[in-house]
Amino acid sequence: MSVIDLRSDTVTQPTPGMRDAMATAASGDDVYGEDPSVNHLEAELAKRLGFEAALFVPTGTMSNLLALMAHCERGEEYIVGQQAHTYKYEGGGAAVLGSIQPQPLEVQADGSLDLDQVLAAIKPDDFHFARTRLLALENTMQGKVLPLDYLAKARAFTREHGLALHLDGARLYNAAVKLGVDAREIAQHFDSVSVCLSKGLGAPIGSVLCGTTALIAKARRLRKMVGGGMRQAGSLAAAGLYALDHQVQRLADDHANAQWLGDELRKAGFEVEPVQTNMVYVQIGDQAQALKAFAAERGIKLSAAARLRMVTHLDVSRAQIEQVLATFVEFSRK
Repeated sequence: MSVIDLRSDTVTQPTPGMRDAMATAASGDDVYGEDPSVNHLEAELAKRLGFEAALFVPTGTMSNLLALMAHCERGEEYIVGQQAHTYKYEGGGAAVLGSIQPQPLEVQADGSLDLDQVLAAIKPDDFHFARTRLLALENTMQGKVLPLDYLAKARAFTREHGLALHLDGARLYNAAVKLGVDAREIAQHFDSVSVCLSKGLGAPIGSVLCGTTALIAKARRLRKMVGGGMRQAGSLAAAGLYALDHQVQRLADDHANAQWLGDELRKAGFEVEPVQTNMVYVQIGDQAQALKAFAAERGIKLSAAARLRMVTHLDVSRAQIEQVLATFVEFSRK
């Protein structure tokens, strides 16, 4: 039985073309700055997104952490969404390792933060308070794409109030494909952007942090401090380059599969949130564990959650999505 894994788009396997690129990649010692494939990846992604420099790191968690620590000093603050990865899902690293205070706000229905609420959260210039230095956004946010006009408003807002603006762009390319724009159209509004290569793009590992030359130099020092310096990492960088060159536009297939699944589940009587990209959220309630076990017997891996998230990706075909639908329908008729 072939396994259909919808827990996340992090479960993707390298394609044959990606494996070939990895096998033939040139490599050197990246800590010395001598890995040509890593240098190429960093320069290429910085160029594509319109930044001066970039830094290749093992994980998106590290990439975001380095950005927060490069923007904020100890005892300073960043404003962030309650459901954002940089606040909720990355082990509290900014607070634990950076001594940076998070100021979380509720995320709006469209994935944005209300800028009036952000304004109210900015601390006065008073020694009683942590200095507010940074606004951190996420795109996509639980599958939702932040509108370009909102990003422009956020950029103008942060400039007006003396804040830096960071994007956790783990699924930046999903957002760009959905909007039908080059990823640079999104990235241009930010002081720093983290891009994950190991989600929908299908690389086995790695994220890239983009920013100014000064910010990336600081992040590079911090990368060494937190153990992220890699040696012969060329094969990993080659996978990322292959993903950027060959596996961006195909994200539209994942979006189409997610849209189809959401529509069909809704027709079958399930409560499904609107689908924008590659995430389908279904209200399952107290049947979550039972559904997970039922699906597992049929070769389908799901998370067990009342608000169930299913994520489509390059290793899930339309035919397999149809199997998933049939399993849900069968479960509902038990």
